[in-house]
Amino acid sequence: MSENQMNLPNSLTTLRIFFVPLLVAVLLTRQPNWGPIHFEMWGVLILVVAAATDVMDGYIARKRGEVTTLGILLDPIADKLLISAAFISLVEMGLVPAWMVVIIIGREFIVVGLRDIATAEGLIIPASALGKTKMVLQVVAGCAVIMTAKYPSLKPLGTTLMWLVVLSAVASAIHYFQMFWSQINFRVQQRKLRQHRALMMVDPKEKTQDVLTP
Repeated sequence: MSENQMNLPNSLTTLRIFFVPLLVAVLLTRQPNWGPIHFEMWGVLILVVAAATDVMDGYIARKRGEVTTLGILLDPIADKLLISAAFISLVEMGLVPAWMVVIIIGREFIVVGLRDIATAEGLIIPASALGKTKMVLQVVAGCAVIMTAKYPSLKPLGTTLMWLVVLSAVASAIHYFQMFWSQINFRVQQRKLRQHRALMMVDPKEKTQDVLTP
């Protein structure tokens, strides 16, 4: 693991965080509108570029062997900030139902909580294919919904994609919980087995003395 914390991958991750307030400002102020390029296009461009940094930082970090503790901690935070900011802004714009965004963001809190508990137990819950698919769907759905502000005809597409995001969020949350439960259950069974073996190794005479001692 690289010791250089602020390398290129981590710089890209940090850049993704800086895109968050820019995206929110563009969507909520509905500016800028320069000629034929309106704020919707700027919003889509910012979201796509920010999502691209997510792909690039992971690829570069693995290829160069520049995986750092900072990057491991910062990358999921940057992803959650970006997606949460985008969808909350879309709710404020009246383009997405709030209950959908509650489910999407709630899933993120659930996964973070499960990972924190697993880490405390010395376990690791790996990223799943469902989680990665969810991220791609979120970006595509976000872009489609943003464009409905200018092209209402895209609303059915945006709604369909949002339903897919919600379903993938629920499915990935269930999958993460299953992985969490299987690992935690295995760890509990190991502890019980060790305790049982430890009791079996105690001298029966010592057990009798312990019982008879007033």
